[in-house]
Amino acid sequence: MNEAVVLIHGIWMTGIEMRPLGRRIQQAGFEVHYFHYHSLLRSPAENAERLHRYLQAMDATVIHLVAHSLGGIVVAHLFDRQPTQKPGRVIMLGSPLRGSAVARNYHRSIILRPLLGRSTVRGLLGDGPRWNRSRQLCVIAGNRGVGIGSLLPGEFPAPNDGTVALEETRDRSVAEHLEVPYSHFGMLFARPVAEAVVSCLKTGSFGV
Repeated sequence: MNEAVVLIHGIWMTGIEMRPLGRRIQQAGFEVHYFHYHSLLRSPAENAERLHRYLQAMDATVIHLVAHSLGGIVVAHLFDRQPTQKPGRVIMLGSPLRGSAVARNYHRSIILRPLLGRSTVRGLLGDGPRWNRSRQLCVIAGNRGVGIGSLLPGEFPAPNDGTVALEETRDRSVAEHLEVPYSHFGMLFARPVAEAVVSCLKTGSFGV
């Protein structure tokens, strides 16, 4: 069986940030790929269609998806629009499945709104598709509140990872939810997070 793992980055990122996590997944025996998309120029739904074409072109019988932040919303759109995908597990890291308070604060500001681009079109504001339960969803969420959320006016629920609140990552459709002591960006570099991802890729559980 040819298994592959596709890593999907978040907003304002290029995919390079996913490399440390990807190397640890590769060391565990998986073939790793990186999907790059334009987080500001295209909506999550548009990027989901590009992700679908990317996955269809891959020579693998099993494709696991590991998505960070906005990447998780892109994956939610993928399964909403193209539910018939190759088998594999889905893991999200710090993805605001219920919308982002930080994004809503940005969106209310005429000055800051352009920084979100088209990520708010059925995306970060909370009006994206719900997880359709077509397969098991595992979520990792940080609780170390260091990030842009603490710098903005307005209410930001605690605990949070500095960018996304813990409660924003929870949903009834989530099968496994793991809280970790890292920030939104820091979780991509943490060995324990990589170990939890590998555990879920292999067994469907974080093993805690």
